[in-house]
Amino acid sequence: MNTNTNNNQVAIVTGASSGIGLGITRALIQHGYRVVANSRNISKSKELKPSSDLIIVDGDIGKMESAIKVADAAIKNFDHIDLLVNNAGIYITKPFTDYAPADFDLMIGTNVAGYFFITQRVVAQMRKQKSGHIVGISTVLVDQPLAGATVALPVITKSTIPAFHRALTMELLADGIRANTISPGAVDTSMHTSDDYEVLKTRQPFPRLVQISEIVDALLYLQSAPMVNGENIRIDGGAHAGAKW
Repeated sequence: MNTNTNNNQVAIVTGASSGIGLGITRALIQHGYRVVANSRNISKSKELKPSSDLIIVDGDIGKMESAIKVADAAIKNFDHIDLLVNNAGIYITKPFTDYAPADFDLMIGTNVAGYFFITQRVVAQMRKQKSGHIVGISTVLVDQPLAGATVALPVITKSTIPAFHRALTMELLADGIRANTISPGAVDTSMHTSDDYEVLKTRQPFPRLVQISEIVDALLYLQSAPMVNGENIRIDGGAHAGAKW
């Protein structure tokens, strides 16, 4: 696959200070992109330092004012926006009846408002350009929940992403803007440091966790495939198709 997809392209990555977002940010820079990276306290990151190719913007992306800051930083510093990666998200697991209103507000704020406002700002710019690509990070749990898993609230919020991107695909066709989704299974990140990796592996058709590099590969493929639009690429070894036992 040809992954030379940069041509001085500009990307925004939310939730960029750790895990999937950090891996995506690093990979895009390595591929020649200029990146605006956001998270609540990304300026304190030991992994990312500002440069001519990397602008870092602190802020809760679930707030309109943060979305404005992030989009404006891209336009001010790089003049355009080619790619938006809506990666910011939080994952709270509890028995369904134990979720408190504060849990609901927090997850809706990050997992839904966290892509809604920034996408609005970015689409306004992409329409002027008549080009652009929006990619959201969801989860295969929205297709295939696990028996006994206490993930109702994460599923409520993350299930909106593929549907949202399909709607954007149809609305923005005439503007030259694409929208796609990447839905991984359990990913080898710090989110799972307190989990039993051996148990997690048994829930995958292939007995290992998804690597961040595999998510990066999917993103680069989507960037290089202009006829792929409204798609949801699942990276889970086939887990979304059903249990392996």
